Amino acid sequence: MMQASFFNKKLHPANWVNRVGLMTICFFVVTVFSFNTCKYSFKDTSPIPAEIKTFRVNYLENKARYINTQLSPQLTEKLKDKIRGNTRLRQVNEDSAHYDISGYVSDYTVSTSGISGNTASSNRLSVSFHLIFKNNLDISKNFETDISTNYDFSASQNLSQAESTLTPDIIKNTIDGIFNKIFSNW
Repeated sequence: MMQASFFNKKLHPANWVNRVGLMTICFFVVTVFSFNTCKYSFKDTSPIPAEIKTFRVNYLENKARYINTQLSPQLTEKLKDKIRGNTRLRQVNEDSAHYDISGYVSDYTVSTSGISGNTASSNRLSVSFHLIFKNNLDISKNFETDISTNYDFSASQNLSQAESTLTPDIIKNTIDGIFNKIFSNW
């Protein structure tokens, strides 16, 4: 009768040493990987200097040729909300604010982005925002920059129809872009 059990077989001393060595290596590998962990950190903000305590968001105007009437008031309020919710800074409405944020929508245009046969199949809405940031405690940190994003939509929709679905994304992406330019080291 033949025994099939792995542990019941008589082992030659060399095989026994090989199996003990293999089990030791496996134990070592499991132990090492159990205590080693990879730690990644994705911070939304870089450390804000301790002396910075207040911010002001001025009304973010729409100076583009085409004006989406919902854009300016929503951008202004959502940016205030994001800064209040994601930083320790206190909002003020005074010229003495440590961070003074202003800007305007500089471009809001539609172009054809895809053609099928002889007709347009998709359009692209391009939105650009010009950010003006002033650090009233350290003017060397002042800057101006542009944030641009594109949004494709079906050519079967007119701009008003597309805006009804695109406006929330436009607001979110523009606010995220502004916030990251000011508070992140990206």
